[in-house]
Amino acid sequence: MSDVLSQSEVESLLAALEAGERGSSRAAAAAVKGVAGKVRQGPPVVPYDFKRPERVSNEQMRAFHALHESFGREFGAALSSMLRTIVEVRLINVEQLTYSEFVAAVSNPTCFNLLRSKSLDGHLILDINPSILFPIVDRLLGGGREAQVALPTRALTDIERRLVSRVTSLATAGLEHAWSNLCSLELSIDQVETNPQLVQIVPPNEVVVLVCFEIAMGESRGIVNLCIPFNTIEPLAGKLSSDAWSTYTRRTADPVQKANLEAGVSRAGVRMVVELARTTLSAGEVMGLAVGDVIVTDREPARGLDVLIESRPMFLAFPGQYKGQKAIRIGRVLEKPRAPAAPQTGSDTAARKGEHGTASP
Repeated sequence: MSDVLSQSEVESLLAALEAGERGSSRAAAAAVKGVAGKVRQGPPVVPYDFKRPERVSNEQMRAFHALHESFGREFGAALSSMLRTIVEVRLINVEQLTYSEFVAAVSNPTCFNLLRSKSLDGHLILDINPSILFPIVDRLLGGGREAQVALPTRALTDIERRLVSRVTSLATAGLEHAWSNLCSLELSIDQVETNPQLVQIVPPNEVVVLVCFEIAMGESRGIVNLCIPFNTIEPLAGKLSSDAWSTYTRRTADPVQKANLEAGVSRAGVRMVVELARTTLSAGEVMGLAVGDVIVTDREPARGLDVLIESRPMFLAFPGQYKGQKAIRIGRVLEKPRAPAAPQTGSDTAARKGEHGTASP
C-alpha cells in the first residue's frame, strides 16, 4: 500500500467491519472498495512454469508450421499414389512441450519410429497411431473395401512392420525434401517400438517440438506425431526464420530469362589489359630513366603475353601489327583463370636476362 490512510478512511473501514458483523454486506463492500482505490495497481502477474520453459520463439514456431505444411501435402500425395486411394494429410498443430508430456499422450501400443539424422546430433520420433496404421496395412494387403468396425489392440507383427516400413520410408523422404533448404537430414530408422515408455531419447523435462498431423483415408482417421527435441535442432535455430529459408523448392532456370540475361551481360563493357612484361625497379632507378634506356625483364619472347580481363589472366597472346597499328594475336585460352599476379620484389633487375624493351617518356 503506497499511501497512508487518513483518519476518516480508517473510521470508514472500521464502520464497514461493524456493518458486516450486523449483516450489512453492501455497506461493507462499498467501504472496502473505497479504501482499495487508494492502493496503486501494479503490472499484471504472468505465471511461469519452470518445468516448461519457452525455448522456441514464436517466429521459429511459425517457421515449423510453414515447413511441415509442405511436408503434409507431399506426404499425402505419396500415400495416395501408393494406396491407390485419396489420402489427406493435414497439419493440426505445432507446439512445444516436455518429452514426458509427449510420451504420456501417446497411445500404447503404437508405432514408435526412432529416426536418426546424419547431419543432426540426436534423434527424431515419428509416431503413427494404430487407428490409421491398421487401415493402411489392410489396404496394402488387398482389403479396405469396407469400413472397418473394430481395430486390433495389439502390437504389430513382423509382416505388418515390413509393410509399415513402406509408409515410414515415404515419410522420411518427404521430411528430407521439406528440410532440404535447412540441412540435409539423411534420415534412417534406428528402432521401431510399440511401447513409447521404452524409448528415452532425451531427459523427461527436455523441451521438444511436437508436430501433429491428421491422416484421413475414407472413413478412417488417425494421428501422426513428429517429435523433434530442441537440443537436436538447436544448431539450426538461426535458420528457422522467415527471411532465412523458404519452404518452396527452387525453380529451374527459365530459358527465355537465361537468354535475356546472357544477352544483357554480353553487352557489358569489361576492361582488357595486355601485360608485356613485369619487373621491379627502385625509386631511384625510375627517377633516373631517360629516353632510350633499356629495361631488362625475365619474360621470354616465346612465352607470349598475358591478356587480363578485369585484372584476371584469361588469354595468352603474341604481339604484332595490323594495318599499321599495334595488335595482339590470341594464341590460346587459359584453362583456369589465374589470380592477379603480385608485384615482384627484389633488387636484382640488372642481372635479369630476356626480352628487351625501350622506355618512352
